[in-house]
Amino acid sequence: MQTTQDITVTRSATEVVIVAPAYTLGVALARPRATIAGPDGEIWSDLSLLASVDRLGIPDESSGPTAVTVEEEPDGSVRVTVLTDSSAWATKAVVLHCLPGEVRARVEVTTEDDDARITDLTVFGGQATLPTGAAGTFRSGIRFPTVFVPTPTEPIQVVRPSNTQAQLGVVGDAEPGRLHGIFSPPPLVFALGRPSIAPDAPHGPTDMPVGDWLAVSVVAPIAQLGFTTFRYDAIDGGFLFRLTYEGHTRVRAGGWVSPEFVLRPAGAPLTAIRDYRDDLAARGWAAPAPEPAAWWYEPIFCGWGAQCALAVRMSHEGEALATDNADGFVLPAGAAFAPDLARQYLYDRWLRRLAERDIHPGTVVIDDRWQADYGTNSVDTEKWPDLRGWIDERHRAGQRVLLWFKAWDPAGLPPELTVRDASGRPVSVDPSNPAYLAALAEQVTRMISPDGLDADGFKVDFSQRAPSGVTLRTHDDDVWGISALHAIVRTIHVAAKAAKPDALVVTHTVHPSFSDVTDMVRLNDVLEDSVHGEPVPVGDQLRFRHDIAAAALPGHPIDTDQWPMPNRDEWLAYSRIQPELGVPALYYVESIDNSREDVTDADLDEIAALWRAYRAALGERTDKEPTTV
Repeated sequence: MQTTQDITVTRSATEVVIVAPAYTLGVALARPRATIAGPDGEIWSDLSLLASVDRLGIPDESSGPTAVTVEEEPDGSVRVTVLTDSSAWATKAVVLHCLPGEVRARVEVTTEDDDARITDLTVFGGQATLPTGAAGTFRSGIRFPTVFVPTPTEPIQVVRPSNTQAQLGVVGDAEPGRLHGIFSPPPLVFALGRPSIAPDAPHGPTDMPVGDWLAVSVVAPIAQLGFTTFRYDAIDGGFLFRLTYEGHTRVRAGGWVSPEFVLRPAGAPLTAIRDYRDDLAARGWAAPAPEPAAWWYEPIFCGWGAQCALAVRMSHEGEALATDNADGFVLPAGAAFAPDLARQYLYDRWLRRLAERDIHPGTVVIDDRWQADYGTNSVDTEKWPDLRGWIDERHRAGQRVLLWFKAWDPAGLPPELTVRDASGRPVSVDPSNPAYLAALAEQVTRMISPDGLDADGFKVDFSQRAPSGVTLRTHDDDVWGISALHAIVRTIHVAAKAAKPDALVVTHTVHPSFSDVTDMVRLNDVLEDSVHGEPVPVGDQLRFRHDIAAAALPGHPIDTDQWPMPNRDEWLAYSRIQPELGVPALYYVESIDNSREDVTDADLDEIAALWRAYRAALGERTDKEPTTV
């Protein structure tokens, strides 16, 4: 037996046991397996030490292992290396770096090829043929009942059975099985655990119980997050983790090292998120929160809910929309489509009604779609005859204006600035192309600069609509997935600050490495039901999201959002707790879209009172007079 500072290493003919303060790791010497247990000796998993790094056209199947070594390092840590033969690489190794509080795992491959492209990476499991003759996909063993998933999903289930697959990343939408893009990207961490609740005890779909948790996180600089999704891939009693690179990460002659997968015990899911953020920050990969401008905390009116409610009312009631705008524009019955209602005279109408009830937003968000084309962000002058003049009027009223920005959409751009499919059709913008990023920076300058529209920032949406696919064509295959999204948001942020230093960029990129390009975190669209088909209260959903965002991006202001609301009662109930969670956001003025209930004067009077109390409390916290607009 040898002791290296806080870690004890015990060797036998068949196994090496590494005992650290936070865990015990037993490494088999004749097969690619290790058990990991907590300090109490209870096993979390019998880990597979296999991995697969599939290449474009060449699947990676392991055979062996050929060698398992355990080395004690001068700094007191222990390094475990598992070598296997590979069908795709000259050499392949799974390396575990054992520290007192955590195990950091990575995969290393080498090649003599000049242009190998990675499609999928699996760790703690993969494709192999073992000396016993067993072949196929091998996984790590599930010795824990639950897995924690730090992103909203439909159905809503924050802590779910451990044999249930889960996915984090930047690919998703409202199609079945794809509603995990509400945070895009979320913190790249799952937690495997034994919650401190009895199996038959009641608990809600957004509860995050304390207990015995083992967090597994992906740790790397943003440039190395060239994958679209991080998946917990479980079946029956086994699991592995998968990163999807889709052939857009090149390995040139020499080698490649994967991001680290960090296994770290935690007493609660939120602790796992905070530890993950601290890990990234310690390596310089997560910046401190930006210094906020005072106006960022002002209550928000976003027109999207009012647009949707009006569209629903028109389509159900079959009436033309009466208008008081100078151009005499009338929407015919049946033509109600919410993005078509982002119109100057309607926003004037809604703001007048709010002012009549003493509701004065400090920030107004013009939502989808004020643009003629999403990709160019040129103004649709039919809807907004004088957007610059309208923004000037808001400024005279003491208000700021954010423009809704749809990430990834290529509409209106020349094909050479886009990601294209196998047939050459544009799929998305291409942030790997410097020409696109230059065009985007010019757009942002035009929208924010006093010489342009003079807007005050952006609500960046649809970050989950990242391109995904092996056959898609880009300018540079080394910019893909999460790192490509960061390039888009960084370009927006840098150009906006250059044009207007206190510009506000609101995103739903709830990942610590987006701290440097995100000023405010938006909690995003509300979902509906639990796995049992029961409605989940809006307040419960958004409180969970707030807690995740605050742990991942501490110090960032939070846009509490407010769409869609199931009914008037839920809308009012959520409005009452918004000031506890962040900046109040109001989406409804005349009616509620899902229930078609009217928003009454009394309802708006209550909102006005809530905002007055919020502003008074804000003034007390900052030791200043309440902001007036």
